Amino acid sequence: MPATARALVWVRVLNALGAYALSFLAVLAGPELAPLALVVFGVSALASRWAGAFLLDRFSPRGVLVAGLAGTGLALVALALADGPVPVLVAIALVGLAFEVYEPASQELLARASIGEQRHTTFAVMGVAISAAGAVAGLLAAVLLPLGVRWLVVADALTCLVAAGVAVALLPRDDHARGAYRESSDERWRPPAALLRLTMAGIAFAVGYLAVMMYLPLALLERGAPAWLPGLTLASAAIVAPLALRAVRRPLEGRQHGLILGLGTLLLAGLALVMALTSSLLLTIVAYLACTAVNGVLLGRWQSSVADAAPELDRPRWFAFQGSSWGLAQPTVPPLAVLAGTFVGAAGAGAFLTAGFAFLLVPLVLYKLDQVS
Repeated sequence: MPATARALVWVRVLNALGAYALSFLAVLAGPELAPLALVVFGVSALASRWAGAFLLDRFSPRGVLVAGLAGTGLALVALALADGPVPVLVAIALVGLAFEVYEPASQELLARASIGEQRHTTFAVMGVAISAAGAVAGLLAAVLLPLGVRWLVVADALTCLVAAGVAVALLPRDDHARGAYRESSDERWRPPAALLRLTMAGIAFAVGYLAVMMYLPLALLERGAPAWLPGLTLASAAIVAPLALRAVRRPLEGRQHGLILGLGTLLLAGLALVMALTSSLLLTIVAYLACTAVNGVLLGRWQSSVADAAPELDRPRWFAFQGSSWGLAQPTVPPLAVLAGTFVGAAGAGAFLTAGFAFLLVPLVLYKLDQVS
């Protein structure tokens, strides 16, 4: 991997080590305030990704990345100190508005640092590294949670600020933004058809991915797993993903992104439907680990598709637009899982059924998408 990409992986891993705090926003806000708090965070976080893309019209990716991480850290400090409904909601909004500013800049830095198959490998390694850091973050959350949710927020703030400092120290200085200044900044930007199709496919993929990830622990417990097994399964997945990526990297070199994404999501659909239909604990775990292996191969393909297809000046906006698929997918997963669960009799199986049908939509949407091949 290029030196810039290696440095950025370390920055993102450090940032991800504290990211579990945001999973406890509802706990911090309290049962009465939680629904509004989650809506405020979701809307502001979606806006922050777009803010990050538009900031790249004027500032360098390194500067936007550092500002986003530092801003998130300071907003989390404010959240940890907030007391009362209004201060908590204001702090949550500030966290959301800073939360994903760095994301388009991070992807733009990786896109600039590599091309071709190396670009895909770079994006894939980033995704796998962040997933592995997430497993470690879960252990950190387990240690700090008995002390109180605010300590998780403090830990997240600290990792953001440390990551910002590491980015300043390790990332090469780049003083120019997109060209000098974006000449077309006064024009209204419209997403082209290829980006719309890729984003719709990304929403379907995100629904499937999140449905499996969010409901796996519950499904294992529903099928008689001991309390320690879901955590061990998630930790095992963090090991499987990089091994799978390494195993298939050379055989898949030069293959079209659309073809790999289409075939991979068909395989994911089959595995998710197996998890939905089986009652076997062992088969559920094996199928989940197989899903993790396939996802380790596919995750970087989405960003590579955007980086390869987008015009250079529009690339941050393409990243922001397609990346919004995750923010749009997340609130749809619980109601879809509940609806499917009424047919199969269990919430976990309902989530897996939702994932299976969502994955099946991906190759249909990607069909004839020659622009991202």
